[in-house]
Amino acid sequence: MVIKNVNLETVCGITSTIPDNMLDEVAFAGKSNVGKSSLINALMNRKALARTSSQPGKTQTINFYNVNESMYLVDLPGYGYANANVEIKAKWGQMIENYLHTSKRLKAVFLLIDIRHEPSENDQLMYEWMGHQGYAPIIIATKADKLKRGQVIRHVQMIREVLQMEPESIVIPFSAETKQGREEIWELIDSLVEIPEEILEEQKKKEQKKQKEQAQKNDAPARKPRWKATDRPVAKKTQKKAAAKKKANKKKG
Repeated sequence: MVIKNVNLETVCGITSTIPDNMLDEVAFAGKSNVGKSSLINALMNRKALARTSSQPGKTQTINFYNVNESMYLVDLPGYGYANANVEIKAKWGQMIENYLHTSKRLKAVFLLIDIRHEPSENDQLMYEWMGHQGYAPIIIATKADKLKRGQVIRHVQMIREVLQMEPESIVIPFSAETKQGREEIWELIDSLVEIPEEILEEQKKKEQKKQKEQAQKNDAPARKPRWKATDRPVAKKTQKKAAAKKKANKKKG
């Protein structure tokens, strides 16, 4: 997908109401520090759209990113943050559950798992829980650049076995550093998201208007240099002044 514009449109906290969006949504979930913000920045071709941090638990809200005015990418709070107290963890869980049950436009949930390690107990619980909510999470195995190619294949198989995934379930190795997996993720999103006809029509009109303005700009006559327009060549005028000055200096001598 060509990213023409993207903006953080809505931020939902614990007490916020989930927006009733008119565009399709895809959501991204994962435990704290799994590389979710880095993934979002890589997908959007932005360096700091989503704030990254070495400190886990940075994302504590549900963030709705409007992409090309045609879909929403939804960043869910990270789970499994050890330093968060039980009450906060419960509220984050309620936020995610509320979103999954409330959103009318959610088309898919991507679950991020660090490819270097076996899925944690929290990862396994989240995978099973999302299945019970009616979603078959698509696994994105992050930090693939940290492993050799042969290791990537073995670790993907390990993730499948630990999560007891069905053969048709999808696992996409991804690296925010090399952008491995980026195009595959977008191709999958494009196949899931349906853009409303009125949105497509509006985008088409904007593009036609832009092309028309550019064509008019290209067809506009070039402006002539001022000295040509007045038929007073700057070089000749300068030469006459120089000659007059030289003549005046001779008379003085």
